[in-house]
Amino acid sequence: MRTSKAKHLAALTTPKEVGALMLAIDYYSMSPAVTPVVVAALKCSAMWFCRQKEIRFLEWDQIHWDKAQIETIAAKTNASFIIPLSRQAIEVLKELHKVTSQGKYVFPSARGDSRPLSENGVNVAIRAMGFSKEQMCAHGFRSMGRTLLDEALNYPPHIIEQQLAHVVRDPLGRAYNRTQHLEQRREMMQHWADYLDKLKHEATQGNVISANFKQA
Repeated sequence: MRTSKAKHLAALTTPKEVGALMLAIDYYSMSPAVTPVVVAALKCSAMWFCRQKEIRFLEWDQIHWDKAQIETIAAKTNASFIIPLSRQAIEVLKELHKVTSQGKYVFPSARGDSRPLSENGVNVAIRAMGFSKEQMCAHGFRSMGRTLLDEALNYPPHIIEQQLAHVVRDPLGRAYNRTQHLEQRREMMQHWADYLDKLKHEATQGNVISANFKQA
C-alpha cells in the first residue's frame, strides 16, 4: 500500500527572512498600482496566520470592535474560531473599512464587492515582491507563525495550535472549545504583531529586502 507524503508548502521561517518580508510589504504598498485590499490582506495574513479562505471570505459583521476580535468559522473544521486583534491589526482594518465597508466582504475582489478576494491574490502579490514559489506562498504565513512563536517567542505549542484553528485536546483527550485560552492567545497575538514590527525595523536598519523587488 502506497502512503502519501506530506506536502510542505514554502515558508519564510527565520527572523531575518520574515523581517525582509515585512519590509517588502511596506515597499509594495507604495506602488500606485497596488490596491489597499491586497496590501491589507498581506499584512493580516502575516499577523493572523490563518487559512487564506478565512481571510478571503471574512465579512465585516464578523469583526467585533468592542471585543477587539474576529468571530468566524474555521475553514477546515467548520468550528467557531476567534482571532484576537492586535492594535496593529485594528489599525489596518479601520483604514480598510473606509474603502470596503459598503460591501459585506472585508477583502473584496477588484471585480466587484459581491466577490471575495481572488484565491491567488496574496500569492500574486508575494511573487510581485520578488519571492519565488520555492521561498514563500500564502499558506506559508501559517508555518511562519507556528515556527517563530514556538522557537523565538517560546509560546506553548497547544496555544499556537489552537490559534491555528487546529483541533487541540487537553491531557484528558477533551477538545478545547473556542473560548479557552483566549486571554493567552490575545496576549500572544499582540506579542506577535509587535515582534513582526521589530523584525521589520531590524530589516530597515540593515536594508534587508529582496533584490528582485527593489528592481521591479
